Amino acid sequence: MRALIRSFGILALVLASAAAAAAADEVAVPPLTARVTDLTGTLNVGQLASLESELRAFEQKKGSQIAVLMLPSTQPETIEQYSIRVADRWKIGRTRTDDGVILLIAKNDHKVRIEVGYGLEGAIPDVVANRVIREVIAPHFHANDFYGGIRDGTQTLMKLINGEQLPPPAQAQTSGGVDYQSLFVILLVVVIVAGGVLKAMLGRVFGSVATGAAAGFIAWVLAGALGAAAIAGIVAFVMALTGVGRGYYLVGHHELLIPLLAAALVEGSEKP
Repeated sequence: MRALIRSFGILALVLASAAAAAAADEVAVPPLTARVTDLTGTLNVGQLASLESELRAFEQKKGSQIAVLMLPSTQPETIEQYSIRVADRWKIGRTRTDDGVILLIAKNDHKVRIEVGYGLEGAIPDVVANRVIREVIAPHFHANDFYGGIRDGTQTLMKLINGEQLPPPAQAQTSGGVDYQSLFVILLVVVIVAGGVLKAMLGRVFGSVATGAAAGFIAWVLAGALGAAAIAGIVAFVMALTGVGRGYYLVGHHELLIPLLAAALVEGSEKP
């Protein structure tokens, strides 16, 4: 019995050692510092900058994210195994939408993989991803044109994603053409003009409350974010209530309030 236990113990140690050795041989996942990561030195600075610019512009317009990783090899793992580790580490795509795509290229292995988030599996199912690799990317790579393959491949992926209904990017939701500086000026006009009338009609306290409510409503209509409306309403109420005191202080420090409005707009846009 003791011999059997000892044999199992030795077997467990052997398996643990083998697993540790395999883990030690795994290719490390590089940190995500750019949309295009080339660990092979294949792409020059201009090509990297061009790809980065295109992917950044697409992300700002659509919201979905595309990242590219080119490395010499994924051995001893398959490219499918390694791509899962990259996806877990990088977490490309928006959290609630999971609309990220990773184009992974193992140059020396002659392997390419497109890892797609769940939110884009309708737009880029496996059969389509394989077709993009086979018909768009591979012909360039066979001609030793890695930049052309990555460029055309990512552009094809962007076209596919553009055809999918996705939540708009936060910037598109929040800005809506609204200039925060202009919004603050509008609030000042509300306080100065409407505030004086409302206070004359309703009294100092109730008139200030009505002024804050009016300013908050205007901010909500223009920006579409409750957070920005709340901040605008509070600022207008204090300015109307205190008149020349704290009101002038807030006017003189509007550069502090404008970022608050912007932050409130962003926060409001990210809520479902």
